[in-house]
Amino acid sequence: MLLRRSRKSQIEVALEAEPKAAPPRPRELPAELLRRLEFRVLKRLDGFLFGDYTGFFYGPSLDLAEVREYQPGDEVRRIDWNVTARTGKIHIRQYREEKEVTVWLMVDLSASMRFGTRRVLKLEEALEFVGTAAAIVGRHGDKVGAIGFSEAGMRVIPPGTGRRQALRILHELYGLMASQSEAVPVTKPRSKPVETGSLEDALEHVAKTLKRRALLFVVSDFLNPQPEQEPPWAQGLRRLAYRHDVVAVRIFDPAEKELPNAGELRLRDPESGEEIWIDTSDPRVRRAYAALVQAREAMLERTLRAAQVDVLSLSTAQEIVEPLLKFTLRRRGRR
Repeated sequence: MLLRRSRKSQIEVALEAEPKAAPPRPRELPAELLRRLEFRVLKRLDGFLFGDYTGFFYGPSLDLAEVREYQPGDEVRRIDWNVTARTGKIHIRQYREEKEVTVWLMVDLSASMRFGTRRVLKLEEALEFVGTAAAIVGRHGDKVGAIGFSEAGMRVIPPGTGRRQALRILHELYGLMASQSEAVPVTKPRSKPVETGSLEDALEHVAKTLKRRALLFVVSDFLNPQPEQEPPWAQGLRRLAYRHDVVAVRIFDPAEKELPNAGELRLRDPESGEEIWIDTSDPRVRRAYAALVQAREAMLERTLRAAQVDVLSLSTAQEIVEPLLKFTLRRRGRR
């Protein structure tokens, strides 16, 4: 969150005079959000896909057909390391189409997701994706469940089908956000970090509970406070991607990648409550921030590549239709 003290800058930044006692509420109720997505997002997708959502999200097939020796052109991510170790030859897993697929949406609603300087906040962008994905999966006749996590804990919505399930998921996530406002005193620093409901915890929960291969969307900003180190959730993501088809849906705001030249600003870490004044017009500050962003982006890219997951990036400055279509075409091209 940014608070301005001077008027040196010509750049417009979303600022608040005083910190709020509670996180911002979504601008729409769950039913209103779903209706808007059906009208503004799904209707536009219908125009491109002619209503055919078959395999919209689905990349490589999910049901194991056989394990065979490696051939030139096979994807490295399909290597079965256990069989390879036993036989001394590289083997890959080959999958066939599965008639029914269960989709899980893992949604980060932590304090860092309340940030946004453009069209919407990051958590609102995440909810738009969740509503859209749940509606598409429901149209396809598959089951979709969700796991929301934040400082307030974790909430699991068992899989179901249809529009009612999409609405139920949104309702439950809204409920988790409401309870979060009571759990996190944003105007005061916490005495110690809350460990429940983190991305790491959510990945571990899914790894323990999902027995059957599924399609998983991990929706988060994936912020790492220590960009020189591997994120604490990296190992959990790699372990999950070995057994499931995992897609990392990264939500970001443009202001996180480039510090605005807005004079002196008071910055506050929404998760720890720590505050600091900085002069964003100082070139040394801007260079230091640019170096930090570069290191953070490089570490995130290495981590996601090592986990061998697909990545869908969504910006708070852009509607989700275009990146969603590009992602789908890319996945279909690999089938």
